[in-house]
Amino acid sequence: MLTALTRAVSSRINECELTFIERQTINVERAVRQHRNYQQLLRSLGLNVVELPADDHCPDCCFLEDTALVLDELAIATRPGSEARRAEVAGVLPTIAKYRELVHVEAPATLEAGDVLRIGRDLFIGITSRTNREGIDFVRERAAPHGYQVHAVEVPGALHLKSVCTAVNERTILADSSRVDLESFAGYELIEVPAEEWMAANVLLANGTVCMHSGFHKTLALLQERQIQVRTVDISEFLKAEAGLTCMSIIFDSAKN
Repeated sequence: MLTALTRAVSSRINECELTFIERQTINVERAVRQHRNYQQLLRSLGLNVVELPADDHCPDCCFLEDTALVLDELAIATRPGSEARRAEVAGVLPTIAKYRELVHVEAPATLEAGDVLRIGRDLFIGITSRTNREGIDFVRERAAPHGYQVHAVEVPGALHLKSVCTAVNERTILADSSRVDLESFAGYELIEVPAEEWMAANVLLANGTVCMHSGFHKTLALLQERQIQVRTVDISEFLKAEAGLTCMSIIFDSAKN
């Protein structure tokens, strides 16, 4: 069974880290409602949703995806490239440890799991301000013995790889090619998001269904034209935090441990 680990919204989310977008005021009450709707969407798709409590010392805590890369065989506790976010990791690891053996990224390596796109046994990892080559090498060293292929991807125009490149199935990626080097994805079909909807490239594939923000109408139409099964949810407050659908959960098969 797939489990989606989530974390409640910090009351200080307006102090979240931003890199590529201008700061806008986040309505905290609305964000909490949107987060609940996001969790309910995952439940409706058959996932077991587990919620950890918020840590109000960590404004970005609900974006827990960055704290751990959970593979079938092990979990990698990350070392975020943002020093302000490193305190988030400790609050997530005790729960991860119930399901997987943990290994820990150590300095000088940095890794945030928002930079890791898994498609089958391929791990595409973004080189960004948050994840460095040493972090990618660490994943390669730990994952290769389990049959994973690790591919480094240059991401010059976004916070994380998955901010601008995600998979809608095992053959097709959704991306903004102006913000990421897609050379590593040469064997995949590409759906290019409209420039004005570049954040729409972050979608969450859960139990065969693509989950996306309800406000990206042009991208939704592109997916529906290809007969891709899509469900939408409003995450407008989280877009202001430079976040997307993937950021708010860590999804893994809880039967494998």
